[in-house]
Amino acid sequence: MENRLKTENSNFTAMTEFVLLGFSDIPNSQWILFGIFLVIYLTILICNSIIILITKIDPALQTPMYFFLSNFSFLEICYVTVTIPRMLMDLLTQKGNISLLACATQMCFVLMFGGSECLLLTVMAYDRYVAICNALHYPLIMNHKVCVQLVTASWVSGVPVVFGQTWQIFSLPFCGSNTINHFFCDIPPVLKLACGDTFVNEIAVYVVAVIFIMVPFLLIVVSYGKIISSILKLSSARGRAKAFSTCSSHLIVVVLFYGTATITYLQPKPNQYEGIGKLISLFYTVLIPTLNPIIYTLRNKDIMMALKKLATTLLR
Repeated sequence: MENRLKTENSNFTAMTEFVLLGFSDIPNSQWILFGIFLVIYLTILICNSIIILITKIDPALQTPMYFFLSNFSFLEICYVTVTIPRMLMDLLTQKGNISLLACATQMCFVLMFGGSECLLLTVMAYDRYVAICNALHYPLIMNHKVCVQLVTASWVSGVPVVFGQTWQIFSLPFCGSNTINHFFCDIPPVLKLACGDTFVNEIAVYVVAVIFIMVPFLLIVVSYGKIISSILKLSSARGRAKAFSTCSSHLIVVVLFYGTATITYLQPKPNQYEGIGKLISLFYTVLIPTLNPIIYTLRNKDIMMALKKLATTLLR
């Protein structure tokens, strides 16, 4: 009877609290990692805030393309804020305790912002398609009202699905170990701790991943197929280079983000190799958001010009 009570208490603890292992496997590097991730987080905040600022104040950037880019930058800030501050706190305290509710909340927001990013990247591809393939009607098709509707749809359309997905996962019974070998509450490592058959949950993850990752990716591929076809038909080499330069930054971001997200969520088996899973997650939750503003600024002449103007104004 005493052993049974101990087991029940153990199960109760596992169901109310998890422990994120994070980077505890390299204990001597905790402070170094804290410094690195703090610098990365501040860089993401500052760079994306600057992009949002210049797209608001510079008249030359008052176009649909930069309206979508400013929303993308804000989304990136939200996306990294869900994971990095928590990771910094765990590195600082060297404790990874997280309540079941906090874990579910973190997973919900990671999925929601990640899904919104997929949809917004698709909208940005559609914007480039209209700009290049239907240039004469671009101002009419991509008017402000349509742009706001597309951004709103990107932000809210996945919310019911994400809530349902999170509720389904955290309705599972959890027993045995309560340690999550990850730095945030992601689907594969959490599913690994669930008791019983998780087949239905894995199928649900596949379905949602197809809807929010593969379908948008295919739409982007179709858009760029038509864009490249139109660019190649241009007689001027300078015109081709200019047209492609407006798309290249977006294309790089799409390849980086979709590549890593696909690997993670289209193979959500709980038995997937944890070390690789953690590394891939680190890539798309930390590294890519760090690279995105750099890619968009260094490869975009309009933004570089706006930055120079802003710097000149501030230095006066």
